[in-house]
Amino acid sequence: APSYPEYTREEVGRHRSPEERVWVTHGTDVFDVTDFVELHPGGPDKILLAAGGALEPFWALYAVHGEPHVLELLQQYKVGELSPDEAPAAPDAQDPFAGDPPRHPGLRVNSQKPFNAEPPAELLAERFLTPNELFFTRNHLPVPAVEPSSYRLRVDGPGGGTLSLSLAELRSRFPKHEVTATLQCAGNRRSEMSRVRPVKGLPWDIGAISTARWGGARLRDVLLHAGFPEELQGEWHVCFEGLDADPGGAPYGASIPYGRALSPAADVLLAYEMNGTELPRDHGFPVRVVVPGVVGARSVKWLRRVAVSPDESPSHWQQNDYKGFSPCVDWDTVDYRTAPAIQELPVQSAVTQPRPGAAVPPGELTVKGYAWSGGGREVVRVDVSLDGGRTWKVARLMGDKAPPGRAWAWALWELTVPVEAGTELEIVCKAVDSSYNVQPDSVAPIWNLRGVLSTAWHRVRVSVQD
Repeated sequence: APSYPEYTREEVGRHRSPEERVWVTHGTDVFDVTDFVELHPGGPDKILLAAGGALEPFWALYAVHGEPHVLELLQQYKVGELSPDEAPAAPDAQDPFAGDPPRHPGLRVNSQKPFNAEPPAELLAERFLTPNELFFTRNHLPVPAVEPSSYRLRVDGPGGGTLSLSLAELRSRFPKHEVTATLQCAGNRRSEMSRVRPVKGLPWDIGAISTARWGGARLRDVLLHAGFPEELQGEWHVCFEGLDADPGGAPYGASIPYGRALSPAADVLLAYEMNGTELPRDHGFPVRVVVPGVVGARSVKWLRRVAVSPDESPSHWQQNDYKGFSPCVDWDTVDYRTAPAIQELPVQSAVTQPRPGAAVPPGELTVKGYAWSGGGREVVRVDVSLDGGRTWKVARLMGDKAPPGRAWAWALWELTVPVEAGTELEIVCKAVDSSYNVQPDSVAPIWNLRGVLSTAWHRVRVSVQD
C-alpha cells in the first residue's frame, strides 16, 4: 500500500478554493478534489460547501453517495491521511453554552453563543422539506438539556387549577396531528437592510426560513382538556414559556391571541416530532409550540408552561422586540409600546440559484427560489425579471395546493430562460399571495431600526460567460 503524508484538520481547512486547491476528508483520509469540482454532478457550488472539511455531513443528504462507485471515484484523489494524534478540545465547564449539541458544518453561522445559523442558499430550495440538520436555528440562550422521563408541561387552567403533562401523556392522551409548515425569523434578509442604514441584529441572509412536517398534539385539544372554553369575551392571549433562561432565571417567552390558539383551522401544535423523528435539541426537544403562518419567534421551543392571560406575554421578546417601526424612528425615539407585536408575516420570496456574483454559462439558465406568505395565504404567483424589473416572466410553482386559508408551507419555484454570453443579469423576484399582497420594490421605504420584515424584491446580479 502506498505511504501517504499526514495532515491536521487545520491544514486541510486552509484548502477551500480552486485557487488554493480544494481539500476534503472522508473518514481519516484526505483528498484533493480540485480537478473534480467542475465535474461534480450536483454542480461546483455544492461540493465547495464541504471544502476544507469533512464530506460525511453533506454526503448524508444524498443517498447516491452511499454507492460503491462513488467511494472508488473518490479514492483517485487521495493525497494524505489525518494525523492520528489529533484530539478534540475538552469543553469548558464554566461556559453556559458548553452543553449545546453538535451542528452540521454546512450551516452558515451568524453567532456561536447563542447559536444562530442558516442553511446555505445553494441547498435551501433543493427539497420541499428542509432536513432537520439544515433547518435554520434561532436560539436566544443556551440550549437546555432535558431528561424526557422527568419532563413536565404545565398548563395553568381556569380557576387556578394546573394540568401537568408528561411527554408520554401528551402523546397518549391527545390525537396526533401533523402539519407541514414553514417557519421564518422576523430578521430574515436583514443583511439587505443593513446596506441602507445600519441596524441592530444578526446579519441573516435569505436562509432564516425553513419548512418541516411537524407532529404533535393540537394546542386547542390541550386547552379544552384543561377546562378552557371555545371562546372568551374580550381580548385574551395564550402565553408560552421555554426552559431556556437567562442568568437571572427569566425564560424565553411569547404569546399568541386566544382565538388563534383555539381555532380548529389554525393548526397550532405542541409538537414533539419534526420530519418524522423526535425534535432535535436545537429545535425544541422534547416539546415546542408550532404556530403556522406566524413569525417564528412565537413558536417557543423547550416548552415548560402554557398560561391564558388578558395580557400578552410579559417577556422581553414579546414586549420590547420583534416589532416594526417607521424608517423615521431611531434608537433615541423608539417606544416599543406604540407598535403591535409581529404575528402574521408579509409575503416573501428569494432567489436561491444562481448565487450573487456567479458566472453562469450561456444557453439555458434555471433560476430557483422560494416564496411564502403568512396567515395561511397561498402564494399564487412569482414574477421573475432578468433585467432589474423592466420586463417580467412568470415562474413555475411547485408543491401541493393547500386548503383555502391554510397554506402554511412555502412554494418552491423555478424559471428556465435562454441567456447570451457577454451579458450582465440583474435577476429579481417578487411574490403575490392570495390577497394580492405583493412585495415592495425596494428596501429603503421599509427600513426599520431592528431590520425586521425585510421583504423587498430580492435582487441577484450575475454575469453570463463562456
